[in-house]
Amino acid sequence: MNRRLPITLLLLAAAPLSLWFALSQGSLNIGATELWRALLGGHDNATAYLVIHELRLPRALSAFAVGGLLALSGALLQVLLRNPLADPYVLGISGGAAVATLLSMLAGLGAGWLRGNAFLGAMLSMLIVFGLSRAGSAWTQNRLLLTGVVVAAGWGAVISLILAVAPATQVQGMLFWLIGDLSYASQPRAAIVALMAGLAVSLWLARPLNLLMRGENVAATLGENPARLRLIIYLLASLLTAMAVTLAGSIGFVGLVIPHILRLAGGSDHRFLLPASVLLGGGFLTVADTLARSATAPTQLPVGVLTALLGVPVFLFLLARTR
Repeated sequence: MNRRLPITLLLLAAAPLSLWFALSQGSLNIGATELWRALLGGHDNATAYLVIHELRLPRALSAFAVGGLLALSGALLQVLLRNPLADPYVLGISGGAAVATLLSMLAGLGAGWLRGNAFLGAMLSMLIVFGLSRAGSAWTQNRLLLTGVVVAAGWGAVISLILAVAPATQVQGMLFWLIGDLSYASQPRAAIVALMAGLAVSLWLARPLNLLMRGENVAATLGENPARLRLIIYLLASLLTAMAVTLAGSIGFVGLVIPHILRLAGGSDHRFLLPASVLLGGGFLTVADTLARSATAPTQLPVGVLTALLGVPVFLFLLARTR
């Protein structure tokens, strides 16, 4: 457990370095001196100033916020469901957002409508899963998980139908959003506020989360209300996932792999795990998005492709190590 302090310090140093990497790399590489002057508001190099402030800085902050949201949501859901394979999309939240977004694209609505409808779709899916998973006045992890999987499958069928009837000119944009793409993530403020608020609430719940990990009976014996705690975790994780999906689409493996790595490295104490997940998830997605937009420049890849390519072998390695 003594490893937690150096791991935390390392992550605190790596997070700004990932943002620096995102701002400096691309089809136009910007040196450290020019980057620093542009960040301070200098106009010595007008091109560098515009590239950083209009394109790279909003996208880098969006990537960091989305990565942090997904990793934090994944850590919470793995406690809620007591299932290490749970991730932010297992309960069908991204499916509801995807259906709402694809229908908005079919209708030719603007970017603001797309984001708003994506959030509403995620909230609708959350309410459906929560309502159907209740048995009388109570609900269990297994019932919630099964309901979420079934609802997600239903949304998947609707998505396939929309893609089948959509005009060919719109299919590529739809696929990019479904895979996960930050090309149009130019307004990170709401996601950053949501991340900070979500982390604050999560840290307030850190001790109850540690107790819930030991079992509901243990948590109840030590003065916690497991039913109320599960409800708070579900609502919080759903809101965090909805915000991430609204901004960047369905980016996979961040919420699944990041908490696993940190549990292996520093243990399951949520006072460490939750903020570390935000830092590592944010830094990881920032670097992945930078590689996605610069590796094949001027062509840009959806960042969800890279997170899957990196996440699958890492997760298989973790499974093999903990088998």
